[in-house]
Amino acid sequence: MSETLDAPVARNTSCGDAGNPETRAACEPSSQSCRFVSGAKGPPPGSYDADVVILALERPEETLAAIASALRQRGVSRHVFVVDQGSSPGTLRRLAAAVSGRPDATLVSLSGNQGVAGGRNHGSALGHGRVIAALDNDAEYATDDTLARMVRALDAEPGLGAIGCRITSYATGRDDLSSWGYPKTLLPSSAHAFDTVTFVGAGHAIRRTAWEDAGGYDGALFFCWEEYDFCLRAIALGWQVRYRGDIVVRHKVSPDRRIAWSGGRWFYHVRNRLYIARKQGAGWLALASRIAGYVVKGLRNGRPLQTVQAVRAGMALPVKIGADRLPREARAYLRRNDRLHRGSVAGRIWREVLAGMPGHAVASPLAADHRAHPSPSGFPLGQ
Repeated sequence: MSETLDAPVARNTSCGDAGNPETRAACEPSSQSCRFVSGAKGPPPGSYDADVVILALERPEETLAAIASALRQRGVSRHVFVVDQGSSPGTLRRLAAAVSGRPDATLVSLSGNQGVAGGRNHGSALGHGRVIAALDNDAEYATDDTLARMVRALDAEPGLGAIGCRITSYATGRDDLSSWGYPKTLLPSSAHAFDTVTFVGAGHAIRRTAWEDAGGYDGALFFCWEEYDFCLRAIALGWQVRYRGDIVVRHKVSPDRRIAWSGGRWFYHVRNRLYIARKQGAGWLALASRIAGYVVKGLRNGRPLQTVQAVRAGMALPVKIGADRLPREARAYLRRNDRLHRGSVAGRIWREVLAGMPGHAVASPLAADHRAHPSPSGFPLGQ
């Protein structure tokens, strides 16, 4: 996800549970945390195919293009929700003008930056389409029937809970390697389809019943690993997740504006992954080996302090240990569709621990942070 992010606000809202009146009320555009700005007051009554959720925080040109791309989608009944999380008044006016008078789009403004997880929870709870599609604010659908194809893909398989799109560079049309969130051995299959354990947030679609079953995103994550965490809970309930290389989203890669590994991404990466492991009931041996790998990687990439802070935060986040423990069938699904593609333990240590962070070479332990183009490719110390 590439929205510009600030420090998380204190309030931790999770609005994924559409059946819970309290969480839905927190996401209503009349509540103190969510203010209606422009467009339709809400989605149409009755059934319709999809809600498209776009998060906004400055970057007006890219966001306006993303909104226009969503509004061009044909062959599908849909409502577009733009969730602003703190843009300047000037940017907000431009976004408001883009949806003004439209019956198929709504702009709301949150009282603070809820992060990727919280922002998508808000937008998803505002609609009731049977599919929830999210589009990054620096991305566009490749064709005007992309959303319709997502909906058809989910409709065709009742057990499919979510699909991830192929993310290509807007400028070149080639695979955006900074948005490849799957084992690298599967990269040659980027134009095809395969079952997976996560999806990349830049462009994806979730069946609403799967979203509600799994409880939406965990708002405590704020940014990084929120899709993986959601998929784990969905897979534990028997849902499948699939990558569709024939459904494409074009991404405007912006290294100067994305969260860099030196600008906070590494902190969230480490903190959130430890938090997820604790929710899954990981024992101290598993946690210790993961922490050791992060410490080594942080030292080799000049981020010792950020690593220590992230480890402390990840171990301190309130959590019910083992609350998201995976059943045997789900563990087999993860092994079959992810771990078997990641190679040997020695190979993973070399690629995921000893290698430099994406975008720059390995630094000495005392080197200063350098801005780097963030890439989830390979997910260091990942699944």
